[in-house]
Amino acid sequence: MRRPLVAGNWKMHGTKASVRALVEGIRQGMGEVAGVEVAVCPPFVYLERVSTLLADSDIALGAQNLCQVPQAGAYTGEISDAMLLEFGCRYVIIGHSERRNVYGEDDALVAQKCVVAARAGLTPIVCVGELLEEREAGHTEQVVGRQLAALLEAEGGLEALRRAVIAYEPVWAIGTGRTATPQQAQEVHAFIRTRLGEHDEQLARDIRILYGGSVKPGNAADLFGMADIDGGLIGGASLDAGDFLAICRAARP
Repeated sequence: MRRPLVAGNWKMHGTKASVRALVEGIRQGMGEVAGVEVAVCPPFVYLERVSTLLADSDIALGAQNLCQVPQAGAYTGEISDAMLLEFGCRYVIIGHSERRNVYGEDDALVAQKCVVAARAGLTPIVCVGELLEEREAGHTEQVVGRQLAALLEAEGGLEALRRAVIAYEPVWAIGTGRTATPQQAQEVHAFIRTRLGEHDEQLARDIRILYGGSVKPGNAADLFGMADIDGGLIGGASLDAGDFLAICRAARP
């Protein structure tokens, strides 16, 4: 049975004071989320602080990105896999829609980062998903299939996916207040699992596929009740300890 995972993506939010309050609030409610793996992904500048605050807890630490080059070097502004590991990161988000659509990361670069992260011992949370115009044109499976193909066809990609988590995030439902219906989300999750199964049936059975489009306490249970949805990658709601814990509770098996 796949263990549910709920990961909070804090994006570019936080102060030293708010980070402490948020982590303390989440820690206080962890006794209510048995059976669910919980992770938080703060901005790089707070990784050390959050790592310290998470000491002796069951909450995993993740980062929001990493460099595609697996060694130190002249890459101004980048963060390496080794740096993330040094601060206790277990997860790293790869190819979030904002990285793809704001910063121009293409499918090949996302695949490269996934392989680098997995080879270093990190668990990539690899994001896939379509824009509103792509969904309205009926191209959801074409877009998501293309993104998966880049991962599967990359050198070392299949091996990396065996360590990875997939997050389906319909771009039209991120930060807009719109959410895919549970049925819409399930259809894409099932498509992802089927497509992966064409390459490796065991991978398809075992990989966790998260939903990442405006999950809130009010819709989490319905989304997580779908057969192929194994938790969530949570944006805005992860910045409130009460909301985040409510979502985590909704993921309990």
